[in-house]
Amino acid sequence: MEKKTEQKTGGKVLLGAAFLMAISAIGPGFLTQTAVFTEQHGANHGFIILISLILAIVVQLNVWRVIGVSGMRGQDIANKLLPGLGFFVAFLIALGGLAFNIGNIGGAALGLNALADVPVEFGYWISGALAVVIFLFKNAKSIVDQVVKVLGILVIIVVLIVMFYTNPPYGEALTHTFYPQFDGGIWVAFFPIMTYLGGTVGGYITFSGAHRLVDAGISGKDRLKAITTSSIQGVSIAAIMRVILFLAVFGVIVHITPSLAPIEGYPANPAATAFYHGAGQLGLRFFGVVMFVAGLTSVIGAAYTSVTFIKTLFKVVERYENAFIIGFITFSTIVMSFVGSPAQLLVLVGFLNGLILPITLTVMLFASRRKDIVGDYKHPLWLIILGVLVVVVTLYLSVQAFPTMLGNLLG
Repeated sequence: MEKKTEQKTGGKVLLGAAFLMAISAIGPGFLTQTAVFTEQHGANHGFIILISLILAIVVQLNVWRVIGVSGMRGQDIANKLLPGLGFFVAFLIALGGLAFNIGNIGGAALGLNALADVPVEFGYWISGALAVVIFLFKNAKSIVDQVVKVLGILVIIVVLIVMFYTNPPYGEALTHTFYPQFDGGIWVAFFPIMTYLGGTVGGYITFSGAHRLVDAGISGKDRLKAITTSSIQGVSIAAIMRVILFLAVFGVIVHITPSLAPIEGYPANPAATAFYHGAGQLGLRFFGVVMFVAGLTSVIGAAYTSVTFIKTLFKVVERYENAFIIGFITFSTIVMSFVGSPAQLLVLVGFLNGLILPITLTVMLFASRRKDIVGDYKHPLWLIILGVLVVVVTLYLSVQAFPTMLGNLLG
């Protein structure tokens, strides 16, 4: 009986970890990026999603298997690999997580604005306060598991409804997914691919679910199958959502309007415009629900994972983990209230997290060959080879896409 209960609890944690990773990825930036790039590339956007998905699966499998088998968090693995490296990795991850979290607060505020006409300036503080409330409870981690699962399913259902409303040309989208025809050549896909990769498995995101498993004591070679399944579930949930959202926006562009110009009376946000044109005022309110929920769950995921990267390096953080998470969310809220322009920030932070990816993945690849980290576990050679290829590709894409990112930042 105890064994069955333990298996049931373990199964919930595994699914919760997958949803934590996926919902951390399915944030406001995810919605905004998908709308922007669908408007720019139309049916060819399917190809961008496909390539970023393949790269994301390779990253996820490498990272989760090494962390899962070792039972160590990313920063501790890096420190064992090379003393001091863990502090550098933790700094990069926490910095990327902070940038993402600031954008997430802004995204949640945009959602409240679309849902109930709440001014974005007030929405920042309402969103931050609601995220803080969760971490005031002693059993915050189990609450997080339940919240992200329920809200994640809600987001997928709402976007599905909008997709059926817009009725996109599915055949055209499928054809161009495998046979793209980009105006200006294939290299115009570099920036969106890097942005998606950074937003799906870059920075803190790919570590969010893996660290949740370590916190729950689910680790070791004997749990490898379950850990691998959970990691693939996380990427798959995010990918399904990306495809549904792409199709919903694509339907709007084909059947209603090719331009996602701002709606009068609302802050500029391409995703909100797509939902509005797809289903009128109801669509706009639907967008509000999706954006707010996505923002809130991503704030939770970003704050939780960023703090897990520093808590084993500094004992005071481990002792007062929830307090530091609350401080992280509060600081993000304050910064967002001064920065403004959440929609632009949401596109850029995905790319910035993509720049961190080659560093963290390289650390994991080297760690996979160290017996003092993974024991007698043999990391598959094909995963290492593909992982090295992803590092090379992401470095190349980063260099190629950097001028675009800089232009967007300055523009």
